[in-house]
Amino acid sequence: MSQDLWFEDFTVGRRFETRGVTLSESQILDFALQWDPQPFHIDVEASESWGYGGLIASGFHTLCAAFRMVVQARIFTAASLGSPGMDKLRWMRPVRPGDTIRTELEVLDARASQSKPDRGIVTMLYRVFNQRREEVMRLETVQILRRKPAEGSSVSSV
Repeated sequence: MSQDLWFEDFTVGRRFETRGVTLSESQILDFALQWDPQPFHIDVEASESWGYGGLIASGFHTLCAAFRMVVQARIFTAASLGSPGMDKLRWMRPVRPGDTIRTELEVLDARASQSKPDRGIVTMLYRVFNQRREEVMRLETVQILRRKPAEGSSVSSV
């Protein structure tokens, strides 16, 4: 994003798209060995017999990669105050070594905070696709965002 976005910029139906990232076999293995050491994520030979037809990335790796792409696209950089959570996380297809994934986001809901007038709450649908445009993951997140600062005031971006 070339400009800072604030709560007011997240109107229902607005969409964002990230650049892609390609997950290598070594990245898949490194992540899984540390965080999700199941055989179909860490053992190329064993993964053949698990019904996946080869090594697959951890769903948590896909989730982390999707979030990193959003951060790198600077969609929430100026306004983010964090998130109270996510819902409806689904992994639909395996991500394999060499797959290039990218994230599309859509604003599902946006409402001003009733208790804190300096912020709003936005519900986003994340959809992650591979290079064949097959959806591999989806989830909904709730993002707390600062409202646009008044003219002349300054808010530091972190």
